[in-house]
Amino acid sequence: MAKRKNFATILLKNGLISADQLEDAQNMASTTGEKLSTCLIRLDYVSAVLVMRALAEEHGVRYVKLSDVEIDPAVVELMPETLAREYVVLPLEEKEGELTIVTSDPEDFETIDKLTFMLRRRIEIALAPRESILEAINRCYGQVVGESADTMLQEFTDTAIDFTETEDDTDSSDEVVDENSAPIVRLTHLLITEAVQLRASDIHIEPFEDRIRVRYRIDGVLVERDSPPRRLLGALLSRIKILAKLDIAERRRTQDGRIKVTVGDKELDLRVSIIPTNHGQSVVMRILDKDNIKIGLRQLGFAEEDFNTFNNIIRRPNGIVLVTGPTGSGKTTSLYAALNELNTPDRKIITAEDPVEYYLAGINQVEIKHSIGLDFAAVIRSMLRQAPNIILVGEMRDLETAQMGIQASLTGHLVFSTLHTNDAPSAITRLADMGVPSYLIASSVIAIMAQRLVRTFCKKCRQPYNPSEASIEAAGFSPAMLEKANFMRGRGCGFCNMKGYRGRLGIYELLKMSSKIRELTFAGAATAAIRQAAVAEGMKTLYYDGLMKVVRGITSIEEVMRVAKISDDE
Repeated sequence: MAKRKNFATILLKNGLISADQLEDAQNMASTTGEKLSTCLIRLDYVSAVLVMRALAEEHGVRYVKLSDVEIDPAVVELMPETLAREYVVLPLEEKEGELTIVTSDPEDFETIDKLTFMLRRRIEIALAPRESILEAINRCYGQVVGESADTMLQEFTDTAIDFTETEDDTDSSDEVVDENSAPIVRLTHLLITEAVQLRASDIHIEPFEDRIRVRYRIDGVLVERDSPPRRLLGALLSRIKILAKLDIAERRRTQDGRIKVTVGDKELDLRVSIIPTNHGQSVVMRILDKDNIKIGLRQLGFAEEDFNTFNNIIRRPNGIVLVTGPTGSGKTTSLYAALNELNTPDRKIITAEDPVEYYLAGINQVEIKHSIGLDFAAVIRSMLRQAPNIILVGEMRDLETAQMGIQASLTGHLVFSTLHTNDAPSAITRLADMGVPSYLIASSVIAIMAQRLVRTFCKKCRQPYNPSEASIEAAGFSPAMLEKANFMRGRGCGFCNMKGYRGRLGIYELLKMSSKIRELTFAGAATAAIRQAAVAEGMKTLYYDGLMKVVRGITSIEEVMRVAKISDDE
């Protein structure tokens, strides 16, 4: 009997993935405990359809394209909707007492045994991607489970009822929200659920004179949705404050809190910030998804040369590595990816963060609490007594924090931190402006990385595109770039909500401290001189890295120009 081929071998043999990509996915699977097939799909190395086809070949079962299949309603009725949704399976056909079900996991024998027992039938399996099964469940069983935020907002707008908070609202955040919960409880839950399903990173609830504006930040861009009536503001704020365990009566001061929420099978943290404005209190909820920080360095979007350089830098025994960029540019994700890479049993890692955004297994994380005097400088001082190998300082905000970080690096520790500057060379000037002596900057900093996030084209609807001569000239492409250019654009489809973009990737500027740049730093040279020397030594600017991603058909000229500017050195 011929030996059964593993699905990964099938993908490799057909040239659908490379050996390096398979190794990346295997490393991720061993770190996260997820299945290899899931990791390959999550890393975007191969589509779910191709993985399912290879799994079907490995297990000798059928692959089904559910969008092309009409399932007999009589067969659908053989499985209750609750079972289909709970196990993400779908009945396909029945022959002589044997029911064929569609699943995305051919090795989930426990579920197959349970269904055999509950349905009292022999079960055969066929394979399809999980997303296709969920779509088919919604199609076959009538509708998406539950109500939508749109229908609730319409209900509130059409009626004059004032839905103020009720006794139900004082429940804890662990409550189950169903159709019997108070309307405002359901609306809050639906807004959060909808934002998560749309892959939003933030929910903004802003009061104005005659309405409440609700916006989601999706792939870094704010998108407005239907507005709730103004009269709901008090109840909506109270509900959010109760979930975040904040003071409902406080309306004049800023407040910060956290909400733990479960959406589908995901447990999410929401970081809540409330500030008073002239029309009432404005709320921003940052959605923190642990899946976002499970990515490795390879998936951040580095060019090959920068990836190798950064990989070597973070393995240095001591020194400071600074990551710079504005809020929301992915600095935390990059630093956590580096820490995940270095997080082994033989290294002690301690972080000081304000606040701790994501909880990392195997890493000691300290939350800054200014109210009790637990600030960055105090934490770093105590950290050093814990004999760590690696320290992460959330942000170098002042001279004392910067000096403590530098002292830590000079006493044999590798220190990671962030700064808010526009580019990598500016970080040196910024530290000097804080009051850090130039000789300390020159001797302690080993690398500075500036970064931004650009939206990437939707993989389902991107297509070749020829930009105009004027836009090519304005962007400043070199003849060498244009020779190998593969310009694309997103047409817009249901998968990307007709935006043409789906997902984001980093563009980077990696400044490695060389002897020449140390000399300039020591002499207190201007940012422009440091930048010129760095570019002469091979540093790729943010804008150049962005153009290289445009040439490769990953993003657009407009996106790169939105987040990075052309410098005199381009």
